[in-house]
Amino acid sequence: MTDAQARRLWDAARGVRPGSQIVEIGSYRGRSAIVLARAAPDGTDVVAIDPHAGNDRGPQEIEGYASEAESDHQAFLGNLDHAGVSGRVRHVRLPSAQAHAEVGGEVALLYIDGAHRYGPARDDIRDWGARVAPGGTMLIHDGFSAIGVTLATLRLLVPSRDFRYIGRSGSLVEYRREPAPVLRNALHQLAELPWFLRNVLVKVALSAHLRPLARLLGHRSGDWPY
Repeated sequence: MTDAQARRLWDAARGVRPGSQIVEIGSYRGRSAIVLARAAPDGTDVVAIDPHAGNDRGPQEIEGYASEAESDHQAFLGNLDHAGVSGRVRHVRLPSAQAHAEVGGEVALLYIDGAHRYGPARDDIRDWGARVAPGGTMLIHDGFSAIGVTLATLRLLVPSRDFRYIGRSGSLVEYRREPAPVLRNALHQLAELPWFLRNVLVKVALSAHLRPLARLLGHRSGDWPY
């Protein structure tokens, strides 16, 4: 997460009404949960959903990381405690598809940063997005960057009449649940595709250890483009 993305998260959480609910899907080691909990007004429920099961930890980390899973969980708890927000965040240690029964009511702010493959990303956007209250906000990390997330976005949100595209900070994209003019909303999102294609090429270059090509594309670090 970049500083600009943390600021967008902060501003979104700061804008919810006391007594409403913020839900995060995909907490990893807690940085985004800390931002949300610190920014949210008193009386706001902050729910962090992450199974800490060792799978889908990040790029090329999908299967069989049991020891890393427990390390992630302990780091998550320790980081929340160190930041002084342990009492403000309720952790649901389940996959997002199994967590609906643990979270009641509408969601004022939904932040999705779960599994980035198409199927899980589609399910999170479709099923949890349906729980966003009218006027609420949905933020999606790795939009127009991760292939699976972007395909799910193209399938569900580009033609949507219910979610208006607000903009992005890097790969953190923001939608508001309100009536949207379909054509204008679709064109606004499709205009991001050149940036998406650039990110895909950067990832190919980094995976192939072609740093000069990544630099030619404007990427100056060895990190995945976010």
